[in-house]
Amino acid sequence: MQNIHTNERKSGVSESFARAYSAYVSIKPAVKKTAVPKIKTSKIALPTEHGGWGFLLEPLVAGLAIAFSAGGAWIAVMMVGAFLVRQPLKVLVIDRTGMRVNERAMMASYFVLAYGAVFALGLAGTVMTVGWAPLLPFAFVLPLAAVQLYFDFSRQGRHLFPELGGAVTISASIAAIALAGGMTLPAALGLWAIFVARLIPSILYVRERLLLEKGKAFSKNIPLIVHVIAVASIALLASFGLITVLAVLAMFILLARAVEGLSAGRRKMKAMKIGIFEVIYGTITVLAVIVGYYTGI
Repeated sequence: MQNIHTNERKSGVSESFARAYSAYVSIKPAVKKTAVPKIKTSKIALPTEHGGWGFLLEPLVAGLAIAFSAGGAWIAVMMVGAFLVRQPLKVLVIDRTGMRVNERAMMASYFVLAYGAVFALGLAGTVMTVGWAPLLPFAFVLPLAAVQLYFDFSRQGRHLFPELGGAVTISASIAAIALAGGMTLPAALGLWAIFVARLIPSILYVRERLLLEKGKAFSKNIPLIVHVIAVASIALLASFGLITVLAVLAMFILLARAVEGLSAGRRKMKAMKIGIFEVIYGTITVLAVIVGYYTGI
């Protein structure tokens, strides 16, 4: 009998403890866990703007095809390193000033060092083969490069101004390669002007075309006016013999593309398809520059 009462008392204590614990758990504030973002190597190692590859390769391919030299090849290596280092550097800076994820920062640091080594190798090879003089065009665009990095670190890299500045900066590679290959400064600047006239209007066109395809407000006049200015500028340079007529023809093709692409009768396209066509138009421009140089047309 005594054992029965003892067991009942123990059971009552256990039930009381269980009820008290349940009440404590129900009123205990939930501990918020900070979600750690999933780390994707590709988003750290490679540029997220796929169109940037065209900005990089078009002037490099044209420059090396027209004025190949050992110094020009090293400049190409240097530009590839500079182009690639931007993304992991941006990730590293944003990580250290925001949500600090050590694994992400460590991975970004590795890529910064690797791509930085490629850039340094290209710079050293350039200086040893052709000296500092061919790098003069980059001196003019250093402020634009600095502004672009500032926008990148501020998470505003997709704004119009840094995109335009980046296009001018990266296209300076063709002028540097031309100088390394023995071309005159006016001829080198003429080649650079072709790709500035190709890239800046194209950026404006693509931005407005994407807005149009999404049913948003867009500007038709600004891209078309800038394309017309590009055609007139390249035609003027061709009249002085600094570039060939085929380069002017390429600008007319780009203008026609913009007129059709921003018209009501255009063929509707998704963003990826628009990007693919821009690669095709970029290839046409590169071929026009190369063929024009070797044929004199």
